[in-house]
Amino acid sequence: MATPISSFLGFLLFSTLVFLCSLKKLEGRETIEGNQLYHSHTVKVISLLPSTICSPSTKDTDKRTSLTVVHKHGPCSQIKQDKAKASTLDEILQEDQSRVNSIHSRMSKKLGFDDLRESEASTIPAKSGSTVGSGNYVVTVGLGTPKKDLTLIFDTGSDITWTQCKPCAKSCYQQKETIFDPSQSSTYKNISCRSTSCSQLQSATGNKPGCTSSSTCVYGIQYGDSSFSVGFFGKEKLTLTSNDVFSNFLFGCGQNNQGLFGGSAGLIGLGRDPLSLVQQTAAKYGRVFSYCLPLTSSSTGSLTFGKSARPSRAIKFTPFSKVTEGTSFYGLDTVGISVAGRKLSIAASVFSNSGTIIDSGTVITRLPPTAYSALKTAFRQAMKNYPLTTPLSLLDTCYDLTQYETVTVPKIGFSFNGGVYVDLDASRTLFATKIEQICLAFAANSDDDSVAIFGNVQQRGLEVVYDLAGGKIGFGPPSCS
Repeated sequence: MATPISSFLGFLLFSTLVFLCSLKKLEGRETIEGNQLYHSHTVKVISLLPSTICSPSTKDTDKRTSLTVVHKHGPCSQIKQDKAKASTLDEILQEDQSRVNSIHSRMSKKLGFDDLRESEASTIPAKSGSTVGSGNYVVTVGLGTPKKDLTLIFDTGSDITWTQCKPCAKSCYQQKETIFDPSQSSTYKNISCRSTSCSQLQSATGNKPGCTSSSTCVYGIQYGDSSFSVGFFGKEKLTLTSNDVFSNFLFGCGQNNQGLFGGSAGLIGLGRDPLSLVQQTAAKYGRVFSYCLPLTSSSTGSLTFGKSARPSRAIKFTPFSKVTEGTSFYGLDTVGISVAGRKLSIAASVFSNSGTIIDSGTVITRLPPTAYSALKTAFRQAMKNYPLTTPLSLLDTCYDLTQYETVTVPKIGFSFNGGVYVDLDASRTLFATKIEQICLAFAANSDDDSVAIFGNVQQRGLEVVYDLAGGKIGFGPPSCS
């Protein structure tokens, strides 16, 4: 029989255990809430909207050869079009889809899916614009002797570099700068049809080269939105910076050019083909380049060639995926996606079946429908306190934030082969032009077999390093914001 004292001690013990359990539950709740805060990003809504004032980056480029990158439609661009001529947001997204369709068609042919639909280091500043069927980024380089400055789109999904040339024998679209005139350059030369360089055009453009009556090599390239360039294949002096000059650079001198190139003078190909700028400058830069796309359309970024003199441990590398071998594209092996710190339940086969590429010209990241459905569901759950609004073209998860000064957005993370994790905050997660319609910047492919594309919204502000010699691609913290 228990004594009064032992009963009292038993009561104290029971009470203490209840108290400790309640503390444990409270501690657990605080930990969960703390994790939620850690895996989200609270920003002012106004910061997500485009600015009309240019704010150039002040980051040091560690003395490498670097070109300034800007968004074509932004206030930092020297070639931005009048509002009446500029593409609307809906048109940009439609052009983006045209590019995606073209990429899927090219990858399908490479993989043999015939039943699928056709559809020392140097840095150059990068600017973003609308071209080749999507919103892309532009840099300014020098061509010819004397040097003529030209603003060109740079594209990791293309190989050949070309610019419009006088006399525009057939047609030239309207560009902001004076069209390049090879007759006024002392260093321009046409390439012969019989040269090895001419025969390389088929792999770089997908088309057999032509030949004039005077045996001049003729190139032709068409893009996903039916834009095209046809002209003479030549060689010329290319100037990236005063210390980075390349003689006999092979490029296309366009005589018949049409399409959505947004006032730029042409395009720089940064793909993997022997005719790309990366390969033609390999002796100096070792087939290494990197870029930091502007975080917003009102800021600037950089395009840099060569390895850094002081490699950063903060840059994490993942091997190029084998799925893109034999193509111009750079492949990634995606292994998972997280929302608010929680890995989504997506079978590994979903990503391995589709494969993934990274592309500077695709605006919105495309995912297999199975993966996108899981991402959308988790994102909407985390954003349940904010009102959904009408979709914007291919973007089906949009919010009306007119009643909010700040918004808390869950971070989205991508895991790639080799233990590489890329964390995306609000600026790399949302696509916004007006406060009434701020959208999740991801979309689904038409089927789970089409290649996924890691687009440029998700790359903004990050240091992205392409090491072709090492067979790898790296991601680092913001280097231009």
